[in-house]
Amino acid sequence: MGKTKKKFGMVLSAAVLLLAACGTDDSAATKSTSVKSDDKEVFKIGVTQIVEHPSLNAAYEGFQKAIEDAGLEVEYQYENAQNDNSLNSTIANNLVNSGADLIFANSTPSAQAVAALTEDIPIVFTSVTNAVDAELVDSMESPGGNVTGTVDTQPDAIPNTIAFLKNELGAKNVGMVFNAGEQNSRSSVDAVKEEMAKVGLNVVEASVSTSAEVKQATESLIGKVDSLYIITDNTVVSALESVVDVANEHKLPMMVGEFDSVKRGGLGAYGFEFYDIGYEAGEMAVKILKGESKPADLAVQYPQNLKFVLNKDTVDALGIEVKDEWESEFAE
Repeated sequence: MGKTKKKFGMVLSAAVLLLAACGTDDSAATKSTSVKSDDKEVFKIGVTQIVEHPSLNAAYEGFQKAIEDAGLEVEYQYENAQNDNSLNSTIANNLVNSGADLIFANSTPSAQAVAALTEDIPIVFTSVTNAVDAELVDSMESPGGNVTGTVDTQPDAIPNTIAFLKNELGAKNVGMVFNAGEQNSRSSVDAVKEEMAKVGLNVVEASVSTSAEVKQATESLIGKVDSLYIITDNTVVSALESVVDVANEHKLPMMVGEFDSVKRGGLGAYGFEFYDIGYEAGEMAVKILKGESKPADLAVQYPQNLKFVLNKDTVDALGIEVKDEWESEFAE
């Protein structure tokens, strides 16, 4: 974990010095909820989320439900960076200095920012794709520091998605729109490219840095690809409707990385509910707050219950016949 602090610390410190005077009230979504009790200890949990979109929101809801189900009294300090990296750094500094008993980090950038600033406050993350590559933990089995949590990638999800693109959709050139500045996304795209090379598929990349660039980047792929694969990229998913519009206009089947993106217009996904990985992260937080475990001793968890979901409207629009052997279900 020492490498993590050195790697991110200098950048974050500089950002904090520049932005500390600005605060977060005007730029970030900030809210605090608390339940007081004369009989129970009240824990303070700082929450940092990189951007507003349904998957991350569902993960936070799941986290809160696990805390509620455990019967803990908690005061939350929730802050949202609205996909602003500088604000993300400032939020991390605020939470580390807030006297929080635990910090819940909802995304890779959120987790990296707080992990760079403290080795003392327990940090539980979710919506992180590769916790090891992000240098948040030493290994999945033995985190080795003050950080642990749940990841948003299931080992079989990418291979299954690629097999569907090739065998069922006849894809050859697959377009991927993503934010190359998100370590989370770069890692996923590289994993997809490696798997696709094994089966003779080609990836055509279109990189963005803000959500405003998503539609244009998607349009740049027209004529170059026969399908799309949108991973759990925070920047792109926050503007997913732009991708859906382009895909529908040009009759491009679009596989996605999670169920909320299916509900919003993606063709299908091998995935899981973000609510569930948030709930599992909440269960880990409960163990830490009760003093039953330390982050170093809690293995990072993969999502459970991988399943295949399709969007019926998109299926019908593309004229795709649903085969019994797909063992799929339609998104609600």
